[in-house]
Amino acid sequence: MTRTVYLVGSVPMASADEVFRRVAGQLGPHLKWLPDGETGKRLDWITWLEPIFAGSPALTPSGKTFRVHEGADPHTRYTLKPGLSASDVVFDNLLYADTAIASYATFAALKRDGVIPAHVKFQVDLVPAHSVLWLYIEDELQPALDPIYNTAVKREIDKIAAAIPASELAIQLDVASAVFARLQRGAASSYGASKDEMQARFGDIMVDLANHVPVNIDLLFHFCYGDANHKHVVEPVDMGDMVDLANRLTQRIIRPIQMIHMPVPRDRCDDAYFAPLARLQLKPETLLVLGLVHHTDGLDGTLRRLEAAQRFRGAFGIGTECGFGRRRPETIGELIDIHAQAAVL
Repeated sequence: MTRTVYLVGSVPMASADEVFRRVAGQLGPHLKWLPDGETGKRLDWITWLEPIFAGSPALTPSGKTFRVHEGADPHTRYTLKPGLSASDVVFDNLLYADTAIASYATFAALKRDGVIPAHVKFQVDLVPAHSVLWLYIEDELQPALDPIYNTAVKREIDKIAAAIPASELAIQLDVASAVFARLQRGAASSYGASKDEMQARFGDIMVDLANHVPVNIDLLFHFCYGDANHKHVVEPVDMGDMVDLANRLTQRIIRPIQMIHMPVPRDRCDDAYFAPLARLQLKPETLLVLGLVHHTDGLDGTLRRLEAAQRFRGAFGIGTECGFGRRRPETIGELIDIHAQAAVL
């Protein structure tokens, strides 16, 4: 069996050109989509977005910081300047489109030269408001700013779609620990008073964004429990919350979903973790990818998790739990090799 290999996004190399050449060279036949590696300041996912809040004329530091877990780095949170309201906040250029357009020029040139296989599409990762605001905005202000920020995300989608051929493009929406930590804890938050309310609210947000992606562009979802300093925000008890959200999105998004990715912690090869996959109801066009590749226990550990997953799901692609951005660059070649070996076993 040959499996699809999926990369979440970040790859700690010097440039998009190096990422494209290295990854395509090692994994080309197994890839459907290829990100630019989110190199440079973008390697640490959304920390590069803080200037959007620091530079806003309507926002000011609140004097408080936020950590996604005790061992994570602190982030300055922002609130409204005195006398202003949420309607005064404007999120203009989020820079995703500008970066994607520049990276695509490199991607297209390498594809013309045969470095990137003809079937591989250019993958652009976007982060919805709930994850970004969780780091940078005080809790009570998040519900009001969420639709304002996501309107800016839609503008980024529009700019990307206008500049890059649809047949060459995949847009990924990251659904991370701001969602899944809240769901697992089940405590009241600004997105709902219970797990059920939060499932519904987050589902509404993701459906709205997903339906904004043109139907002829591939749509991908990355689910995540966090990777701040190589630690989850919460340890998932099983795949239940992810399966429930995936089923909700499948039922309500009116366009095709090409891929949904779900993480698998290194120490989980037990039936209890994978059992919820038995109730997963994806449509035929949607590829499930399981993030069960871990560098720290190599091919042997990867195969243990793969075999455990196969007891509940026959067909799926493989990847890591999260992006490579926080890994030491010298480990990346070995990690890619594990993917390549596992893809054909």
